[in-house]
Amino acid sequence: MCGRYVVVSELKAIEKKFNVQTENPEQFQPNYNIGPGSYAPIVASDAPHTLRMSQFGLTPFWAKKRMYLFNARSEGDQNKSDDPMYNGARGIITKPAFRKPIRSQRCLIVADAFYEGPKTERLSKPYLVYRRNGDRPFAFAGLFDHWTDPETGEIICSHSIITTVSNKLTQRIGHHRSPVILHEQAYSTWIDPDTPLEQITALLEPFPAAELNAYPVSPRVKDPRENDAELLQPTGERIEKEYDYEIARNVKLFGMGQSPARDRRMKGS
Repeated sequence: MCGRYVVVSELKAIEKKFNVQTENPEQFQPNYNIGPGSYAPIVASDAPHTLRMSQFGLTPFWAKKRMYLFNARSEGDQNKSDDPMYNGARGIITKPAFRKPIRSQRCLIVADAFYEGPKTERLSKPYLVYRRNGDRPFAFAGLFDHWTDPETGEIICSHSIITTVSNKLTQRIGHHRSPVILHEQAYSTWIDPDTPLEQITALLEPFPAAELNAYPVSPRVKDPRENDAELLQPTGERIEKEYDYEIARNVKLFGMGQSPARDRRMKGS
């Protein structure tokens, strides 16, 4: 599952990366602990050159009340054992909440990193997962929908992150799933409503583990009310070794998992 993530890039950097203009820039602010119910930026297929704020946790248009479906399994009801070698049917295309969005309501979910924990301990033992070599912001493959609150008449845009089988990095964390992260060259394909469904489902693969890394952080992230830069600070070593040239490109944002002593030495770990 991927129920918490981070967006801290400057708005100008996001606009440049995704070739968009922000719909309501006054609504945007850095968020160190985005969870279900939080508002966060997306680029949707119905407005591919606009950055809009959307509620994390999709509510289908037909729902009678809010549902907060924050993840959408690419396999649908298949692969119940979460076998990391699974490469079968993409059952998401038949799930009631997602069968329409996967065909015509796809979005890029902007992120700088995400939190994940072991299957049992979850966010009691969290890790911050990020792209190596300073590749941020990036995009999760997402789905969105519009729901009208029957009591207030308010129209709410909400989104869900598509998940797939665990890659080698999330397996080392002890988690059984991983979010679908898109390479930049796939962005336009993903949000183009005319892209054939078979091309869309072909993108629902785990992201290469070699392009990611992670380090442990404070379990304060469990509390959705906690939202400050200290959540990004490492409490232990990175899962994969990195070296000075990689650290230098990233240390400004996260610290990339060095201890204070390693920060001073800036040695390869």
